[in-house]
Amino acid sequence: MDGVYELRQGSLYATDLSRGPWDAGAQHGGPPAAVLMRAFERCGDTGLAIGRVTYELLRPVPLGELRVTTSLVRPGKRVQLLEGSLWSGEGVEVVRARALRVARAPASIGARQPGASEPAAERLSPGPAAERLSPGPEAGRTVDFPRREGRLFPVDGMDIRFVSGGFLDPGPAAAWFRLKHPLVAGEQPTAYQRLAAAADFPNGIATELDWAQWLFINPDLTIHIEREPRGEWIGLDASMRVSANGCGQSEAVLYDLEGRVGRSLQTLFVAARGA
Repeated sequence: MDGVYELRQGSLYATDLSRGPWDAGAQHGGPPAAVLMRAFERCGDTGLAIGRVTYELLRPVPLGELRVTTSLVRPGKRVQLLEGSLWSGEGVEVVRARALRVARAPASIGARQPGASEPAAERLSPGPAAERLSPGPEAGRTVDFPRREGRLFPVDGMDIRFVSGGFLDPGPAAAWFRLKHPLVAGEQPTAYQRLAAAADFPNGIATELDWAQWLFINPDLTIHIEREPRGEWIGLDASMRVSANGCGQSEAVLYDLEGRVGRSLQTLFVAARGA
């Protein structure tokens, strides 16, 4: 099966499945976020959990050959800081990221704050119904993103099921996301990689602006991760705000089928098309 990326003679290669909606020669933000998450997962083996990743999208990320670098800049038994970068085939840094790894919280501490009489199995279960995204993907509508020539990550790389709102409907939206293809050909995507691939979509699914008249591109992405997701589906409950004479922002609460797993935040560059 095709991958969003391929490994070619030791180098990472972005296929056209990674293409985004703004530039035919550039990737959507989800694939670079996921492939840097993959690199952070492989940077040492400490048993610590990834609690936050922040990405600075410095330049449009091209299709084709790429290089990934990572380093551990703050070692520790309880807290670690990692840095990573994605480089074009010409040696230009296009994405810079930092990941924070922390010691895992005791499993008995949770949002439910159960009574002392509750059994241990109940204390370890996901949060209450309010902490779930409902309905599930089986009740969702398939993607209504405008089709154009060539493959696009939002259409061909992702299976997207809206449970409220839509790409062309202004206002908040909620949708479920599942990778249609492996992130890297021949590999099974991890839970963190699936989360990162979906977390860059808030400004795409919950826009307050007309796609035909406005650009609303995010030069950054921050993912806060409360726990490791489970299963193939990642849900986003997303919204956007564009302040007069200010900055645009998009955010989403992130879910799997068992409950809430975190939050993603984006700063937006907003401009009229052709301006």
